[in-house]
Amino acid sequence: MRVRTTSTQRTYRYVRLALIGATVLVGVAVGIELAAGASLPSISAAYYGPAGPVFVGGLSAIALALLALSGRSLEQALLDVAAVLALAVAYIPTTVAASVCEPVLRCVPPDVRATVVNNGAAAASVILLGAVTAVIVALVQGTASRGVAVTIGVIVMLTVAGVGWAVVSPESFLGRAHEVAAVTFFVLIAAVAAIAAWRPHATGRRSVRLRRVYAAVAIGILLTLVLIVVGLLTGVARAGFPLVLVGESVALAFFGVFWVVQTAELWNEPDPRLRE
Repeated sequence: MRVRTTSTQRTYRYVRLALIGATVLVGVAVGIELAAGASLPSISAAYYGPAGPVFVGGLSAIALALLALSGRSLEQALLDVAAVLALAVAYIPTTVAASVCEPVLRCVPPDVRATVVNNGAAAASVILLGAVTAVIVALVQGTASRGVAVTIGVIVMLTVAGVGWAVVSPESFLGRAHEVAAVTFFVLIAAVAAIAAWRPHATGRRSVRLRRVYAAVAIGILLTLVLIVVGLLTGVARAGFPLVLVGESVALAFFGVFWVVQTAELWNEPDPRLRE
Protein backbone atom coordinates (compact mmCIF):
# COMPACT_ATOMS: atom_id res chain seq x y z
CA MET A 1 0.00 0.00 0.00
CA ARG A 2 1.42 3.37 -1.00
CA VAL A 3 1.83 5.83 1.86
CA ARG A 4 0.45 9.23 0.89
CA THR A 5 2.59 12.22 1.73
CA THR A 6 2.32 15.94 1.17
CA SER A 7 4.72 17.90 -1.00
CA THR A 8 5.93 19.72 2.12
CA GLN A 9 6.64 16.46 3.89
CA ARG A 10 8.56 15.05 0.92
CA THR A 11 10.61 18.25 0.60
CA TYR A 12 11.37 18.10 4.31
CA ARG A 13 12.56 14.52 3.97
CA TYR A 14 14.73 15.29 0.94
CA VAL A 15 16.39 18.22 2.68
CA ARG A 16 17.29 15.99 5.61
CA LEU A 17 18.58 13.27 3.30
CA ALA A 18 20.61 15.86 1.38
CA LEU A 19 22.18 17.01 4.64
CA ILE A 20 23.18 13.46 5.49
CA GLY A 21 24.44 12.91 1.93
CA ALA A 22 26.58 16.05 2.04
CA THR A 23 28.14 14.89 5.31
CA VAL A 24 28.95 11.49 3.79
CA LEU A 25 30.30 13.22 0.68
CA VAL A 26 32.85 15.19 2.69
CA GLY A 27 33.86 12.11 4.68
CA VAL A 28 34.33 9.96 1.59
CA ALA A 29 36.34 12.60 -0.28
CA VAL A 30 38.69 13.09 2.66
CA GLY A 31 38.92 9.33 3.15
CA ILE A 32 39.95 8.82 -0.48
CA GLU A 33 42.63 11.49 -0.14
CA LEU A 34 43.97 9.80 2.99
CA ALA A 35 43.89 6.39 1.32
CA ALA A 36 45.92 7.82 -1.56
CA GLY A 37 48.72 8.57 0.87
CA ALA A 38 48.05 12.19 1.76
CA SER A 39 49.21 13.27 5.20
CA LEU A 40 46.42 15.50 6.44
CA PRO A 41 46.77 17.09 9.89
CA SER A 42 43.01 17.70 9.90
CA ILE A 43 39.88 17.31 7.81
CA SER A 44 39.94 21.06 7.26
CA ALA A 45 43.37 20.78 5.65
CA ALA A 46 41.65 18.97 2.78
CA TYR A 47 40.79 22.47 1.54
CA TYR A 48 44.25 22.59 -0.03
CA GLY A 49 44.18 19.15 -1.65
CA PRO A 50 42.20 17.03 -4.13
CA ALA A 51 39.24 16.87 -1.74
CA GLY A 52 39.12 20.66 -1.50
CA PRO A 53 36.20 21.30 -3.90
CA VAL A 54 34.10 18.61 -2.21
CA PHE A 55 35.02 19.96 1.24
CA VAL A 56 33.85 23.46 0.33
CA GLY A 57 30.84 22.29 -1.67
CA GLY A 58 29.76 19.77 0.94
CA LEU A 59 29.86 22.29 3.78
CA SER A 60 27.96 24.78 1.62
CA ALA A 61 25.27 22.16 1.02
CA ILE A 62 25.11 21.40 4.75
CA ALA A 63 24.67 25.11 5.49
CA LEU A 64 21.83 25.45 2.98
CA ALA A 65 20.11 22.34 4.32
CA LEU A 66 20.29 23.64 7.89
CA LEU A 67 18.74 26.93 6.79
CA ALA A 68 16.04 25.19 4.75
CA LEU A 69 14.68 23.08 7.63
CA SER A 70 11.40 24.56 8.82
CA GLY A 71 10.58 25.67 12.33
CA ARG A 72 10.80 28.57 14.75
CA SER A 73 12.10 26.70 17.78
CA LEU A 74 15.26 27.19 19.80
CA GLU A 75 16.78 24.24 17.95
CA GLN A 76 16.16 25.91 14.60
CA ALA A 77 17.64 29.19 15.82
CA LEU A 78 20.81 27.37 16.88
CA LEU A 79 20.99 25.57 13.53
CA ASP A 80 20.51 28.81 11.60
CA VAL A 81 23.55 30.22 13.37
CA ALA A 82 25.40 26.94 12.82
CA ALA A 83 24.65 27.23 9.08
CA VAL A 84 26.43 30.58 8.95
CA LEU A 85 29.39 29.11 10.82
CA ALA A 86 29.49 26.18 8.37
CA LEU A 87 29.96 28.69 5.55
CA ALA A 88 32.81 30.29 7.49
CA VAL A 89 34.45 26.89 7.96
CA ALA A 90 34.08 26.22 4.24
CA TYR A 91 35.39 29.51 2.85
CA ILE A 92 37.95 30.53 5.47
CA PRO A 93 40.61 27.80 5.41
CA THR A 94 42.63 26.50 8.29
CA THR A 95 46.30 27.39 8.50
CA VAL A 96 49.01 25.04 7.24
CA ALA A 97 52.70 24.65 7.92
CA ALA A 98 54.74 25.79 4.92
CA SER A 99 58.01 27.52 4.09
CA VAL A 100 56.08 30.52 2.77
CA CYS A 101 54.75 31.12 6.28
CA GLU A 102 58.03 32.43 7.69
CA PRO A 103 58.60 33.99 10.17
CA VAL A 104 55.55 32.18 11.63
CA LEU A 105 55.13 28.42 11.60
CA ARG A 106 51.61 28.23 10.18
CA CYS A 107 49.57 30.49 7.93
CA VAL A 108 47.07 30.69 5.10
CA PRO A 109 49.42 30.65 2.08
CA PRO A 110 49.58 33.90 0.09
CA ASP A 111 48.55 32.19 -3.15
CA VAL A 112 45.08 31.36 -1.80
CA ARG A 113 44.36 34.60 0.05
CA ALA A 114 42.73 36.28 -2.94
CA THR A 115 40.35 33.32 -3.12
CA VAL A 116 39.59 33.60 0.59
CA VAL A 117 38.86 37.32 0.29
CA ASN A 118 36.62 36.80 -2.74
CA ASN A 119 34.69 33.87 -1.27
CA GLY A 120 34.45 35.42 2.18
CA ALA A 121 33.14 38.73 0.87
CA ALA A 122 30.60 36.93 -1.32
CA ALA A 123 29.41 34.76 1.58
CA ALA A 124 29.13 37.72 3.97
CA SER A 125 27.16 39.70 1.36
CA VAL A 126 24.73 36.85 0.77
CA ILE A 127 24.28 36.26 4.52
CA LEU A 128 23.41 39.92 5.11
CA LEU A 129 21.09 39.93 2.08
CA GLY A 130 19.52 36.75 3.41
CA ALA A 131 18.96 38.41 6.79
CA VAL A 132 17.08 41.28 5.14
CA THR A 133 15.07 38.80 3.08
CA ALA A 134 14.26 36.78 6.20
CA VAL A 135 12.83 39.87 7.87
CA ILE A 136 10.66 40.65 4.85
CA VAL A 137 9.43 37.06 4.52
CA ALA A 138 8.63 36.85 8.25
CA LEU A 139 6.57 40.04 8.05
CA VAL A 140 4.76 39.00 4.86
CA GLN A 141 3.80 35.51 6.05
CA GLY A 142 3.03 36.59 9.60
CA THR A 143 5.74 34.53 11.30
CA ALA A 144 7.68 37.43 12.81
CA SER A 145 8.43 36.91 16.49
CA ARG A 146 10.95 37.84 19.14
CA GLY A 147 12.80 34.57 18.52
CA VAL A 148 13.08 35.24 14.79
CA ALA A 149 14.32 38.77 15.46
CA VAL A 150 16.93 37.54 17.93
CA THR A 151 18.16 34.84 15.54
CA ILE A 152 18.50 37.28 12.65
CA GLY A 153 20.19 39.80 14.94
CA VAL A 154 22.73 37.26 16.14
CA ILE A 155 23.54 36.22 12.56
CA VAL A 156 23.98 39.84 11.45
CA MET A 157 26.19 40.64 14.45
CA LEU A 158 28.36 37.57 13.86
CA THR A 159 28.78 38.46 10.19
CA VAL A 160 29.58 42.11 10.84
CA ALA A 161 31.98 41.15 13.64
CA GLY A 162 33.74 38.68 11.34
CA VAL A 163 34.10 41.25 8.56
CA GLY A 164 35.37 43.81 11.06
CA TRP A 165 37.90 41.34 12.46
CA ALA A 166 39.15 40.56 8.94
CA VAL A 167 39.54 44.26 8.09
CA VAL A 168 41.16 45.38 11.34
CA SER A 169 43.47 42.39 11.85
CA PRO A 170 43.66 40.22 8.72
CA GLU A 171 46.56 38.08 9.97
CA SER A 172 44.80 37.29 13.22
CA PHE A 173 41.57 36.58 11.34
CA LEU A 174 43.21 34.19 8.88
CA GLY A 175 45.11 32.51 11.70
CA ARG A 176 42.14 31.83 14.00
CA ALA A 177 38.77 32.39 12.35
CA HIS A 178 38.46 28.88 10.92
CA GLU A 179 39.09 27.15 14.22
CA VAL A 180 36.77 29.51 16.13
CA ALA A 181 33.98 28.89 13.62
CA ALA A 182 34.51 25.11 13.58
CA VAL A 183 34.52 24.73 17.37
CA THR A 184 31.46 26.95 17.78
CA PHE A 185 29.66 25.03 15.02
CA PHE A 186 30.10 21.71 16.81
CA VAL A 187 29.17 23.24 20.19
CA LEU A 188 25.88 24.41 18.67
CA ILE A 189 25.22 20.95 17.21
CA ALA A 190 25.92 19.43 20.62
CA ALA A 191 23.44 21.90 22.15
CA VAL A 192 20.76 20.88 19.63
CA ALA A 193 21.37 17.20 20.42
CA ALA A 194 21.19 17.95 24.14
CA ILE A 195 17.84 19.71 23.70
CA ALA A 196 16.55 16.72 21.74
CA ALA A 197 17.68 14.44 24.58
CA TRP A 198 16.20 16.33 27.50
CA ARG A 199 13.17 18.11 26.08
CA PRO A 200 10.10 15.86 25.73
CA HIS A 201 8.73 15.32 22.23
CA ALA A 202 5.58 17.33 21.50
CA THR A 203 3.57 14.13 21.08
CA GLY A 204 5.27 12.31 23.92
CA ARG A 205 6.48 9.54 21.61
CA ARG A 206 10.24 9.87 22.08
CA SER A 207 11.61 6.68 23.56
CA VAL A 208 14.20 6.45 26.28
CA ARG A 209 16.55 4.80 23.77
CA LEU A 210 16.32 7.77 21.39
CA ARG A 211 16.93 10.24 24.17
CA ARG A 212 20.00 8.28 25.19
CA VAL A 213 21.32 8.39 21.62
CA TYR A 214 20.87 12.16 21.47
CA ALA A 215 22.53 12.54 24.86
CA ALA A 216 25.44 10.38 23.69
CA VAL A 217 25.85 12.58 20.61
CA ALA A 218 25.87 15.77 22.69
CA ILE A 219 28.32 14.41 25.25
CA GLY A 220 30.45 12.77 22.55
CA ILE A 221 30.90 15.99 20.58
CA LEU A 222 31.72 18.07 23.65
CA LEU A 223 34.11 15.43 25.01
CA THR A 224 35.84 15.21 21.63
CA LEU A 225 36.38 18.98 21.57
CA VAL A 226 37.76 18.93 25.11
CA LEU A 227 40.15 16.09 24.29
CA ILE A 228 41.40 17.95 21.21
CA VAL A 229 42.16 21.02 23.32
CA VAL A 230 43.85 18.94 26.04
CA GLY A 231 45.87 17.09 23.42
CA LEU A 232 47.06 20.31 21.82
CA LEU A 233 48.01 21.79 25.19
CA THR A 234 49.90 18.68 26.27
CA GLY A 235 51.78 18.28 23.00
CA VAL A 236 50.15 15.06 21.80
CA ALA A 237 49.85 16.50 18.28
CA ARG A 238 53.56 17.34 18.22
CA ALA A 239 54.35 13.70 19.01
CA GLY A 240 53.11 12.68 15.56
CA PHE A 241 49.58 11.59 16.44
CA PRO A 242 47.00 13.16 14.03
CA LEU A 243 44.99 14.52 16.95
CA VAL A 244 42.94 17.12 15.12
CA LEU A 245 42.22 14.82 12.17
CA VAL A 246 40.93 12.06 14.46
CA GLY A 247 39.00 14.52 16.62
CA GLU A 248 37.32 16.19 13.65
CA SER A 249 36.48 12.80 12.17
CA VAL A 250 34.80 11.68 15.39
CA ALA A 251 32.87 14.96 15.70
CA LEU A 252 31.75 14.70 12.07
CA ALA A 253 30.63 11.11 12.69
CA PHE A 254 28.54 12.22 15.69
CA PHE A 255 27.06 14.97 13.50
CA GLY A 256 26.06 12.37 10.93
CA VAL A 257 24.61 10.02 13.55
CA PHE A 258 22.45 12.80 14.95
CA TRP A 259 20.88 13.58 11.57
CA VAL A 260 20.37 9.94 10.63
CA VAL A 261 18.61 9.21 13.91
CA GLN A 262 16.50 12.36 13.92
CA THR A 263 15.54 11.90 10.26
CA ALA A 264 14.33 8.39 11.04
CA GLU A 265 12.45 9.61 14.10
CA LEU A 266 10.67 12.44 12.28
CA TRP A 267 10.23 10.69 8.93
CA ASN A 268 6.45 10.35 9.24
CA GLU A 269 5.73 13.69 10.90
CA PRO A 270 2.47 14.88 9.27
CA ASP A 271 3.44 18.53 9.81
CA PRO A 272 7.21 18.56 9.29
CA ARG A 273 8.99 20.95 11.59
CA LEU A 274 12.04 20.97 13.79
CA ARG A 275 10.18 22.27 16.78
CA GLU A 276 9.94 19.60 19.45
